Amino acid sequence: MSAPDPKTADQRNSDPLDLTPDATTLPVADRAHVLRDVRRLVRQHRRAGLVMLALHSAAALAGLAGPWLLGGLVDDVVGAVRSGRPGADADGVLRAIDVAVALLVAAVVVQAVLARVARKRSLVLAEQVFAQLREEFLNRATTLPLSVVEQAGTGDLVSRTTNDVDALSYTVRYGAPAILVASITTALTVVAAFLSGPLVALAIVAGVPGLLLGTRWYLRRAQPAYAAERASWGRISTTLGENVENVRTVEALSLAEHRIGLLDRVIGRTVARERYTLRLRTVWFPTIEMSYLLPVVTALVWGGFLVRHDLATVGQVTTVVLYLRQLVGPINELLIWWDELQVGQASFARVVGLSAVDADRTVSGDSPVSDEVTAHEVGYAYTPERPVLHGVSLRLTPGERLAVVGPTGAGKSTLGRLLAGITPPTRGSVRVGGAEVTGLPLDEMRRQVALVTQERHVFAATLRDNVALPVPDADDATVEAALDAVDALEWARALPEGLQTPVGEKGVTLSAAQAQQVALARLVLADPHTLVLDEATSLLDPNAARHLERTLAAVLEGRTTVAIAHRLHTAHDADRIAVVEAGRITELGTHDELVDAGGPYARLWRSWHGG
Repeated sequence: MSAPDPKTADQRNSDPLDLTPDATTLPVADRAHVLRDVRRLVRQHRRAGLVMLALHSAAALAGLAGPWLLGGLVDDVVGAVRSGRPGADADGVLRAIDVAVALLVAAVVVQAVLARVARKRSLVLAEQVFAQLREEFLNRATTLPLSVVEQAGTGDLVSRTTNDVDALSYTVRYGAPAILVASITTALTVVAAFLSGPLVALAIVAGVPGLLLGTRWYLRRAQPAYAAERASWGRISTTLGENVENVRTVEALSLAEHRIGLLDRVIGRTVARERYTLRLRTVWFPTIEMSYLLPVVTALVWGGFLVRHDLATVGQVTTVVLYLRQLVGPINELLIWWDELQVGQASFARVVGLSAVDADRTVSGDSPVSDEVTAHEVGYAYTPERPVLHGVSLRLTPGERLAVVGPTGAGKSTLGRLLAGITPPTRGSVRVGGAEVTGLPLDEMRRQVALVTQERHVFAATLRDNVALPVPDADDATVEAALDAVDALEWARALPEGLQTPVGEKGVTLSAAQAQQVALARLVLADPHTLVLDEATSLLDPNAARHLERTLAAVLEGRTTVAIAHRLHTAHDADRIAVVEAGRITELGTHDELVDAGGPYARLWRSWHGG
């Protein structure tokens, strides 16, 4: 992994050509990791790869017949002229031409057949490899530690799922086979040139310095440039997502110009990086073109010298020059696709980089012996220098309803995520029934404690499948009971196909309140003994939220509930209230006790009621 960038954010924003990838929680695989993954894929598909390699090699060999046959004809004609009896040898030359033409036609047919079969094999193999890569990526993405997903946000991960996977798909399906074919053709053509006329073929050396130096110059700059370019696209996705998701906050705080300016800077930086990679190509391409045209000119001049001194034949010079001209096609192919390969390599590093994410928890094997949830001296910091929670201790008895209140940014949501096992604490411990909550297998943890936030997710599926996510084999009656528990059964039955109505993308669009009810219905169906509700009803209007909370109160009777909310009527109904300020619990007690104490909660309550 590369060293941290010492520049400040302001310095980097002022330098659009800075090629250090934008900061991201999700890692990017280094070169060694990428090479290991490539070698693994080659080993796994070795047999199919060898068959494809053999077919392409045979097709390339068939394509080499033309220059060799023409060179032989030239020598036959020259030999007949030099013999002084051109008329006597005319019949032999004509027969040689007939044979050469017949062999050339046969070679073209054989090459076409082999090339078609080889290309089909290449495409099938490429599809198999990409399908494997895509499945591995999805497995990695869906098993990322919850804490990592929380901190990384969606922009970078979405960019890898879309832009990088698309770029990798293009490279694997078309780029890799094209580079392989061009490389084989180039190598065999060079070998054939040396076999046809070793001395004449030395002209190839004239193009080597420009080829090696130009490519080396390009690759040293292209690899970090393309990596930075791909990271910039991830930053665009993040910024756009933040602008859309937080549009109400942006409007309320008059931040529209600031957010538009930020997006303009991000886009400008991306454009600058793409222009930089374009400038690299405008230098590299002409250098390579000169590198493969120079040997042709050299071969003609050098070949003339050799023929004059009887060190080579005219036919050998003809054959070698034709082979060198034939190199233009595969080298051009390499030129084009090698550039695309840099994009694919940068995307591949970002795709496989997910495997470098360390697990944030270790399954301990302990099992809960009760439903009691405890937090002991819990602390948490998103970054070491900025702790969010400080030594929080809390004990929840089974069936208790706890309300967590406090000012924005006090650490309420962070505490809720720790209690739900989403994020392991930086220090201290959170236990359920005596077992570390983050030491439980994920399935077991979700049966113990569940979190519902104000974020809502409606998947492109039927309403029934959306609700039944925690229990896929639940019958319709059970799903309807869960919807009824959150007061959603009436509108669910009114949908065109009831529970079987497609919702989400390309289906019926649910309102924010309906989407929130679906999330709560999933919670009811999951049936955990402890629930953490983080502003779970914030997207409903106050009357609807109050009605839903009362309905939930009946459904959740006997369960431990931690409700994080700004609406103090939720706190009024709770058994106990925890006031969180600056990452610490400053008050803990019943509503009446805290009002009588005249502390922070009493002031919040009076403010809520306008007193």
